[in-house]
Amino acid sequence: MNARKLFYHKATRGDVIVEMVIWQLPENSVERPHSLKYRFFCGTAESCYVRYDNETGKGDHRHYGAQEEHYPFQSIERLVEDFRSDCVRLADWEW
Repeated sequence: MNARKLFYHKATRGDVIVEMVIWQLPENSVERPHSLKYRFFCGTAESCYVRYDNETGKGDHRHYGAQEEHYPFQSIERLVEDFRSDCVRLADWEW
């Protein structure tokens, strides 16, 4: 896969890590009709507070701790907004 990195951000505050990465794929697919691959993480080295990703075989989804649910992808802007809101709510993160 010849993906091109569109965006990368990583920050830490105390033991909390926030990392966001988005790749543009060369073409869309059934699993990724938006032609994007992404991984957004908020948590510590020991635990995940929230993670958004679209790994192969699962499509767009998010993790809350041990729970996993479908994520209805609408746009990059909405994805970032939803993730940022979850970081504030779950980790008291300040953007």
